[in-house]
Amino acid sequence: MFNLHAATIAIIAANVLVSLRGFSDSSFFERYKFSIGGIRAGQRERTVTSGFLHVDISHLFFNMFTLYFFANVVINWFGAPKFVIIYFVSLVGGSLLALFFHKDEPYYSAVGASGAVTGILYAAILLHPDMQLGIMFIPIPLPAYVLGIAYLLYSIYGMKSRLGNIGHTAHFGGAIGGYVTTLLFKPDLFVTDTLIVVLMAIPIVLLLILEKMGKI
Repeated sequence: MFNLHAATIAIIAANVLVSLRGFSDSSFFERYKFSIGGIRAGQRERTVTSGFLHVDISHLFFNMFTLYFFANVVINWFGAPKFVIIYFVSLVGGSLLALFFHKDEPYYSAVGASGAVTGILYAAILLHPDMQLGIMFIPIPLPAYVLGIAYLLYSIYGMKSRLGNIGHTAHFGGAIGGYVTTLLFKPDLFVTDTLIVVLMAIPIVLLLILEKMGKI
């Protein structure tokens, strides 16, 4: 299947099957989405199950399309087991950061694999920092780490201003999960790509500072 590893196919299949069930069964969707109230009531499994639900087909497609492009980068470096670990650490990391920032909002809810996929994206950038990425409205490819840093800074802005109906917090938490887990698996990156590691840590440190100052 387009040179995809079996681990990637399995994750995509799980997302598709769970999302399709959620599309057709609102009670299933409500039971397993990320919900502060539900988690506080003891339904901690929502921190994982919510990552396999999506709002609609376009939401599902965008996340799986992004995973399709970057999964092999991580698998080629680490193998399937570590790829799966990074995926789930990022998924849970996104949920935990959302839980931390929205803990006093019992009606806050979210769904989507964006946190997990963002973690895989950030792992791929750390492992292959000279990768070039193109985005709409910019006619030339840019270094992946530049877009990665810019996206985290945008996520901070989105968190601070509550911009759009987007889980910026989960995206950021997923990126942290991918960043930290990749460095744990490959600590020599601190030596071989010191500048990239430091640059990609700047938005994370900035978020911590803003949170400590009560600015976000």
